[in-house]
Amino acid sequence: MLTPFDDFPIHQTGDPIAQTVSADPNHYDRYFFNGFDRDGAFMIGGAMGHYPNRGVVDAAFSFVIDGVEHSVFASGLMPIDRATTIGPITVEVVEPLRQIRLVIAPNEHGLSGNLLFRARTAAIEEPKQTIVRNSTKIMDYTRLTQWGTWEGTVTVGDRTIEVSAETTFGVRDRSWGVRGVGTQAPTNFPAAAPEIFWLWAPLHFDDICTHLALFEHSDGSRWMQSALVVPVLDSPAAPTYGDVPKAEELEGVAYELQWQPGKREMESAAIEVTHADGSVDRIEFEPFYTFRMRGIGYMHPHWAHGSIHGELEVGGESIALEDFAPLDPSSIHIQTLCRVRMGDRVGVGVLEQLVFGPHAPTGLTGILDGFQPT
Repeated sequence: MLTPFDDFPIHQTGDPIAQTVSADPNHYDRYFFNGFDRDGAFMIGGAMGHYPNRGVVDAAFSFVIDGVEHSVFASGLMPIDRATTIGPITVEVVEPLRQIRLVIAPNEHGLSGNLLFRARTAAIEEPKQTIVRNSTKIMDYTRLTQWGTWEGTVTVGDRTIEVSAETTFGVRDRSWGVRGVGTQAPTNFPAAAPEIFWLWAPLHFDDICTHLALFEHSDGSRWMQSALVVPVLDSPAAPTYGDVPKAEELEGVAYELQWQPGKREMESAAIEVTHADGSVDRIEFEPFYTFRMRGIGYMHPHWAHGSIHGELEVGGESIALEDFAPLDPSSIHIQTLCRVRMGDRVGVGVLEQLVFGPHAPTGLTGILDGFQPT
């Protein structure tokens, strides 16, 4: 089937753009956003995903303020042209790899907004993330990450919050490929216990940005790592792709991570990174509070990514941060908003944490058991 995108010279196969390279139901194409006041006054979360082999498009927007995580969700039938509007939520690519607008129209759930992301850095490509199990690729995707600022307004109930680019930073990513979404097809393979240890830390400082992404097995052996120092743009018109200043790839990464007792959530954290010349920088994290990624659909019991909701369904929720059950599966995927320090530099960012199963280096046991100090 032809769509408007077939008018552009972007084809990767001999098929129309609307036809995916395989019929894998886990094929997806996703936007992710976060944003945060540099002093922790509020935090923004956003996501939109297309699942062409499931016929689903879904999106969510979340805003944390005054200790409450407010969210609005939408899911429905994916249009053949992959339009980036579902229900009240729209993602508009104003200028590719430079400006993206996120619009949440007024709705019955009392959360709306109009926000513009402006790039602070070029877009970087993370290493391909691939897991093969039983000779089947259960995860195989590419992600770009980009640092920027947010400006605009968010309205919660009868209160409108001004979001200023001078004080509101954030990260957006785009990922696409294969990742487990929605209800999974049954197989005859023996069940395997879940095992994942994931840390992701894109950070903003005045003169640079830094990046960390890593996966480990339960014994601490690392199967994916990316650590970078990313230059900020020289000017608003500086290129954001192609001929751009190269990010510095760091050669060594070590982390210190202490969990809160009874939880899988950081109490304290630090990262040490080694440069090519052998010098070491230490980044320390001072948490403000933790955002539960269920607020934008990750492992949500009703609004999980790629789940089926018919032609259109819109919903919302508001949950006090202290009321989340920390070991509920929907609450395990988190981003902790932190002030960060690297030498004399003081910045802001998140430490994303997702840990299922045991992890010997940090003292976790069981599938979802909380940390027990010895």
